[in-house]
Amino acid sequence: MTAPLIALTGATGFIGQYLLRELPKRGYRVRVLLRRPSEVPAGATSAVIGDIAQPYNMAAALRDVDAVIHSAGLAHAMSGYPEDDYRTINTEATIKLAQAAERAGVNRFVFLSSIRAQSGPVAEGVLTEDRVSTPTDAYGRSKLEAEQGLGSLGIDWAALRPVLVYGPGVKGNMAALLGLAQSPWPLPLGGLKAKRSLLSLDNLTAAVDAVLKAESPLRRPFIVADPEPVTVPEIVAALREGLGRKAGLIPVPPAILRAAASLTGRSEAYQRLAGSLVASPEALKGIGWQPVNSTPDGLRRLAQAASGA
Repeated sequence: MTAPLIALTGATGFIGQYLLRELPKRGYRVRVLLRRPSEVPAGATSAVIGDIAQPYNMAAALRDVDAVIHSAGLAHAMSGYPEDDYRTINTEATIKLAQAAERAGVNRFVFLSSIRAQSGPVAEGVLTEDRVSTPTDAYGRSKLEAEQGLGSLGIDWAALRPVLVYGPGVKGNMAALLGLAQSPWPLPLGGLKAKRSLLSLDNLTAAVDAVLKAESPLRRPFIVADPEPVTVPEIVAALREGLGRKAGLIPVPPAILRAAASLTGRSEAYQRLAGSLVASPEALKGIGWQPVNSTPDGLRRLAQAASGA
């Protein structure tokens, strides 16, 4: 029996690189869709499709493909882009690729969306797919509009809405927290009580595997998050445990931290750090997803990898 053939975009990105490495271990063949000729790891093939917003050669690139995983696009961290650019690359290019997949007879289109398609950086209560989507920026709107565009097509599809993803090579907010954990100093973060959902690369890979294997038509978004949300002090403690150190956290009152952030022009960063964003992956569990690790375990391994241990 021939292993399923997966076409993967965004294979040079943080998530795409990991999927490219891990999917063959789960029994898939991978064809990497590239903007320009480039080397790919042993065991994977490649097809050049050019600019994702104006692809070409799609019939050949998608020949015999069972499913597409679309992880390419403008990331949230790419600030400064006008809203039209997000719409062109994250929305229109996604729909064009899905249309090409439909014409090629691909069975399922898996779109790496974002929790920001559903919510801003903080949210009251627990996020589920049943709550009305209220994106607060161009990035989130472009992801939601892509999902809505997929809903107008005939191809079976699933949009994965991951929360903040962490793992080897992570950047952005999690990289900043890792840097703080690696510092030798006590940190004044022990008083932060709000919880946030995180997502390990391993659990995200398991989610991709689950939607690829699901038998019934999906045609819907799925939130992807580690099973249990954690506080910022718990994140730092797990990272420092992975480094073989004590937590070293001081319970400074949040009001003092908020005032300090305001004085230094970092109010938005403080809100992201201190605010709550809890997301439920129960719908994903309903189609067979099983997380492979907990957040503390994943964070400990991240710190160990970063230290070379």
